[in-house]
Amino acid sequence: MENIALIDSFSEFKDDKLIDRVTLMAILEDVLRNALKKKYGDDDNFDIIINPDKGDLEIWRNRIVVADGEVEEPNQEIELSEAQKIEPDFEVGEDVAEEVKLVDLGRRSILALRQNLISKIHEHDNTNIYKQFKELEGEIYSAEVHHIRHRAIILLDDEGNEIILPKDKQIPSDFFRKGENVRGIIESVELKGNKPAIIMSRTAPAFLEKLFEQEIPEVFDGLITIKNVVRIPGEKAKVAVDSYDDRIDPVGACVGMKGSRIHGIVRELGNENIDVINYTNNLQLFITRALSPARVTSIKLDEENKRAEVLLKPEEVSKAIGRGGHNIRLAGKLTGYEIDVFREGAEEDVELSEFSDEIEGWIIEEFSKVGLDTAKSVLEQDVVDLVKRTDLEEETILDVIRILKEEFEE
Repeated sequence: MENIALIDSFSEFKDDKLIDRVTLMAILEDVLRNALKKKYGDDDNFDIIINPDKGDLEIWRNRIVVADGEVEEPNQEIELSEAQKIEPDFEVGEDVAEEVKLVDLGRRSILALRQNLISKIHEHDNTNIYKQFKELEGEIYSAEVHHIRHRAIILLDDEGNEIILPKDKQIPSDFFRKGENVRGIIESVELKGNKPAIIMSRTAPAFLEKLFEQEIPEVFDGLITIKNVVRIPGEKAKVAVDSYDDRIDPVGACVGMKGSRIHGIVRELGNENIDVINYTNNLQLFITRALSPARVTSIKLDEENKRAEVLLKPEEVSKAIGRGGHNIRLAGKLTGYEIDVFREGAEEDVELSEFSDEIEGWIIEEFSKVGLDTAKSVLEQDVVDLVKRTDLEEETILDVIRILKEEFEE
């Protein structure tokens, strides 16, 4: 292979891999120096001049002229008679620069050199891909289905990078065809050997969180904060949201008019049912909201053991548990509490609305917001807990309790 042919190969790599010129020149010089070390034992006295744009490659070996018969280091020294064949007026002690052609390295060395060049460029390319995708961990990415296997789908992005979407990272209802575009988050990036393994996930809670950022401007702008996300992929999810601006309704902003904002997210996740919940530091109220759509009658907390005993009307129990136990399981994961559901006794009770002539409507509404719709559901609560769970003053609550007790004492 002539010098020019190696440069041609070099240019192919440059165009194909889009590696910058300086980096490629450094790789080529490194490969050449390794070849020179193998051939001559050392490369310190070699100058390598590369001009890939013009297709120029020159290798010069520098040696010192010594008297005939006195060469001790053949790579560093040259006999006077040999030097004078290059230039007749050389004398002992002078430096001689002699060009080395690639053919001088031998056919086997040239083949190894080219293979080494390919390997080094791929290694550099893989390192760059690894760094690029490592920075994208936790971000949404899209790529095209290239190959469908039993345990994974192989995706290719616009640059031809391979991304793996394992079966257990796919939503159960996912069905993709070759050539179809797929979105997910880059969950992990690892170097296996010299090759990066890029894993995508569509089941991670972070994917749902990032979809909220993409689809809801207030989340993207930081006006609404996502406090926690829990999912049973393809079935149900609960998202706790909060806003530091009292003028913004975080739930309403996320859901949109008639679900317009969240509809695209639901469709992306295979019609996953998404409950958006208003976050609060009030644990009882947060658990109550987390069990939506069920209406809770009362809650008893065991903060030390992270357990909550929830009392519900018989008709609310199935709503709290949800299909396949999904609702109560997700409520537990969202709040960090193990939730036990208890069915309210079927004793005779009176709706709070029956007391509208004695209790103001807005007060009845406040109790209703936390799932307390009957007289007994209120009387069973601790006054301190009622103050925590509602926006009512203790004096107001005590007055309501007095009115309700009078009803049952009669």
